[in-house]
Amino acid sequence: MTPERTYDSNKAYAKINTPGSLTRENTISFDVIHNQQNVNTVACLNNKYYIHGIANFSLMKTAGLTTTIFLLSCLFAFAGFSQSNWKLSKSKEGIQVYQRDSKFSSYKSIKVECTLQGSFDRLIAIINNVNQYKDWVYNNRSTSLVKRVSPYEFYYYTETFLPWPLDNRDAVMHTRITKENNNSILKINSVAVPGYVPLKSDKVRITRSDINWLVTKASANSIHIVYTFETDPGGNVPSWLVNSFADKGPFESFKALATLLK
Repeated sequence: MTPERTYDSNKAYAKINTPGSLTRENTISFDVIHNQQNVNTVACLNNKYYIHGIANFSLMKTAGLTTTIFLLSCLFAFAGFSQSNWKLSKSKEGIQVYQRDSKFSSYKSIKVECTLQGSFDRLIAIINNVNQYKDWVYNNRSTSLVKRVSPYEFYYYTETFLPWPLDNRDAVMHTRITKENNNSILKINSVAVPGYVPLKSDKVRITRSDINWLVTKASANSIHIVYTFETDPGGNVPSWLVNSFADKGPFESFKALATLLK
């Protein structure tokens, strides 16, 4: 869903066409308290609305008190894709890469936001074609399909190159693709399942990795992607070393993905 938007220097307005039985005009106005941040994305997921790109705001006008409470509760319910604690580390060619401390390890969590030419179907085709991952996923040595459950669910084995003297990392990932809200939202989730394939002696198995995509239609010919990634590479890789280059891989991957999506 793409909201209609107009801006002045201090306010961001988002007109939201909500499903359901609301009878008054569903127009919500937000007063941005600082940084003059605009509303970048208004997404609907399971009939809940998530508003990205606002640091602080006060609700100025709603379609009623019920809508006010509903929207505020939904905003905070979707903390995984919120702006909270994310720090911009790279912004180039329309691709923004953010980092923040992870709750699970000393390695930084990563978020990528971008709007790319392409479609849901084209992105799904790229995600399904695991043999092509080496063409766009940074430092991917090889990837192969382990098991196909359906056109929207599969397991794959992947190997990531690391320079000497480090051992390459490998992982088995379980990917599920879903469309929601009348096909207006695409979600892709990939999680590590380390015991699905026997360990290999010359590689370090990644035991925890979680990748999430939230994709919405930005226009008839483009999609807006919010991608989050958490992993622990295992072994003895110093976290300070990994974190110092953590934005390079995601940026290069999405730069290559942009070419494939066209």
